[in-house]
Amino acid sequence: MSTVAGRITSRPRVGLAGALLVGAAVAAALGVYARAHTPTGRPLFTLGFSSMLQMKAWLTTVALAFILVQLATALWMWRRLPGTGAAPPWVSVLHRWSGTTAFVITLPVAFHCIWALGFATTSAWVIAHGVAGCVFYGAYAAKMLGLRLRSVPGWALPALGGSVFGLFVLVWLTAALWFFTSSGFPLT
Repeated sequence: MSTVAGRITSRPRVGLAGALLVGAAVAAALGVYARAHTPTGRPLFTLGFSSMLQMKAWLTTVALAFILVQLATALWMWRRLPGTGAAPPWVSVLHRWSGTTAFVITLPVAFHCIWALGFATTSAWVIAHGVAGCVFYGAYAAKMLGLRLRSVPGWALPALGGSVFGLFVLVWLTAALWFFTSSGFPLT
């Protein structure tokens, strides 16, 4: 194998490794700031909800719905959705916009997690929620960078997307689901 061929085959790994390193840096920076910052204990806004926790639970649930659309459209585009053929062109547009919408919806939630509540260590599920939230944004950053790489291994984008999905489900399970099961379904 020539040096040129060696460089060509290593570029995807270097690019992917760079994306993963940036993702790890994002996750670490969020976690360190959330832990070092003294939480305010109060929201800056509630978007019409009666409390910060209700706002966070409902926005996270809406984001989860858009992330489920992401999962379905990704499976369709990768021809892994049973009973469907090739995805029509509008599916990729729906995939992009549902992901963008989900991400934007999570921003006020993350802001209030970090600013108002901080990185708490009061119980195992609270730690799991904090870690999953930070790593979610790191995985999201890595996925967005991975999409821009010209030659990335075929398994990388589905793995990054699956990580983003799995981490967000864990975030939802350790916060919104807990909120809804402990307080019913408060609508406002």
